[in-house]
Amino acid sequence: MAKNKSNDFNYSGFDNLSMSNIPSGSPKIWAFLIGVYWVSIVTYYSLWRAYKKVFSLRNMMHSSEVSRPQQYTVLVRDIPVSQEHEKRTEQVESFFRRVHPHSYERCMIMHDFSEAESLYNEREVASRKLEHAEAVFELSKGKPGSDGVRPMHKTGFMGLLGPKVDSIEFWTKKIHELTPQLEEARKKCKAEANEDAALVFFNERLAAAQAAQSVHAAYALEWQVEPAAEPRECIWRNMHLSAWQRSIRKPVVYVVTFFVVIFYMIPIAAISAITTLENLETVLPFIKSITRIKALNAILQAYLPQLALIVFLALLPKLLLTLSKAEGIPSKSHISRAASGKYFYFMIFNVFLGVTIFGAVFSSFKGFKVLIDQQQLSVSKVVELFGTKLPPVSTYFITYVALKFFVGYGLEISRIIPLIIYHIKRKFLCKTERELEDAWAPGSFSYHTSVPSDLLVVTLTLSYSVIAPMILVFAFLYFAIGWLVMRNSALNVYVPEWESNGRMWPHIHNRILVALLVSQITALGFFAVKKFPYTVFLIFLPLATFAFYLYCKRNFYKSFAVVSLYVASQPVKETPSMDTIVQAYTPTCLLEGDQFEDADFQDARSNMTSRTNSGIATPAERNV
Repeated sequence: MAKNKSNDFNYSGFDNLSMSNIPSGSPKIWAFLIGVYWVSIVTYYSLWRAYKKVFSLRNMMHSSEVSRPQQYTVLVRDIPVSQEHEKRTEQVESFFRRVHPHSYERCMIMHDFSEAESLYNEREVASRKLEHAEAVFELSKGKPGSDGVRPMHKTGFMGLLGPKVDSIEFWTKKIHELTPQLEEARKKCKAEANEDAALVFFNERLAAAQAAQSVHAAYALEWQVEPAAEPRECIWRNMHLSAWQRSIRKPVVYVVTFFVVIFYMIPIAAISAITTLENLETVLPFIKSITRIKALNAILQAYLPQLALIVFLALLPKLLLTLSKAEGIPSKSHISRAASGKYFYFMIFNVFLGVTIFGAVFSSFKGFKVLIDQQQLSVSKVVELFGTKLPPVSTYFITYVALKFFVGYGLEISRIIPLIIYHIKRKFLCKTERELEDAWAPGSFSYHTSVPSDLLVVTLTLSYSVIAPMILVFAFLYFAIGWLVMRNSALNVYVPEWESNGRMWPHIHNRILVALLVSQITALGFFAVKKFPYTVFLIFLPLATFAFYLYCKRNFYKSFAVVSLYVASQPVKETPSMDTIVQAYTPTCLLEGDQFEDADFQDARSNMTSRTNSGIATPAERNV
């Protein structure tokens, strides 16, 4: 065990390899100062190379000879009320034929099809239930000397209450009732296509790219045009939200997110306190008979509060996704990026700062005594305490990173939990081929949780890379193993729900710069605590980080927000038919077979062999 002569704090284990054992004012601190500059320069270079690589891949995709529906489409929002009492379709047609006379093809006015979507989903559920009931009936015929037993179920809450009915007859009748209702809802959608948003289609990629980058009206809040999202990732209900609705929703969501980030740990702590066995026995006396079993009592006492913590933390990503969707964002990839940003700041505040602050103050009674024993509490004493106690906290984070790649990636590569769930479903629930396919489906990447988790490790690594260099070894193992595991998952396991063509990278790039800025400020404070006279040289690093951010934003970001005209002007192998593009952007609930139900779509028919490739999933795929 080593003791720092400048204070009364002891260090052991990994702490002996940290900067904490360097005496204050020692010339050896020059090596650590150079290390801070080296880490910053390497980070700048790596980010610049990565930005160029992603930038190149994105441009390669957009200039590919294989064209995609979204490359010919733009989203037009905030369409003003027509002064000539035109129908909405006629208004959009006349406006774009005047502004883009040679390239405009047609438009699709946004519908409020929530009723049709609800009925469609309800009919799909009934169809699946009917398939399941018929499969159960057929299996029952396989018994010797049996004509089969028709399946029965109760119609009340969760199939536990209400009268018992024949399942096959019930679901058949349900489908017959829902079909005409769905047809009526489709006709209603056609009659009420009067929302102030539309998808506008062009006959070439260059024209769509030009339209997405142009100001189309004298008033900035009218005729706002932006690139259309991929068909698979469209959030139809958010597309026709007006500018004033979006301007109100966004700050409200940000305020709610702020309170969630700051105060989310309070209900977790309260629930954890309530879920102790003693408190539960007071509130729920009938569980005493269970807790008297010694083995069960020991398990509950050890894991019940932690289980409450896990449940509450598992609910957080879903809450952040809901908040991001409430902003009025029109695409799934953008919602994922927004939720990822919120989750990142939650983890920075509650994991990085929370553990650092509480670990620095309460890791030992001696550290806490430093605060309360001062007759006049001074800022310098608090700063000194945090400076001297930061390296010991690094041991916690080194262990955290090690557990992340040992346990986290171990579960990811083995996929033992999904395998167990699949076999349980296959044994007890799955009776049809579609149910087996759904149970086996691996799903897609959860970017809104995986990206913030990796960025937290980046933040920890950059912040402690100089103060406690041992974290670099574990960080290297984390990202090396992660590259192998997640590359395998991307190529052989997960099925992507949408493709944003690298739009996530600017988000990741900016958060890594935030992590670097945090590390530089941390180093600045720690070097000041060490009373190093040349600490002032570190002031230039935050300024360099901000300058690098501005450089990348001005040089790269615009080509991520929109497609450059040069890239969009590259020739294509074959231009898709307009009917194909329109079908790709038509919601599944408004389609019947290969035909469009809306007359405004001019009875367009698909020329594609698979609607999944165009971004519209089949009913079975939609429910995976």
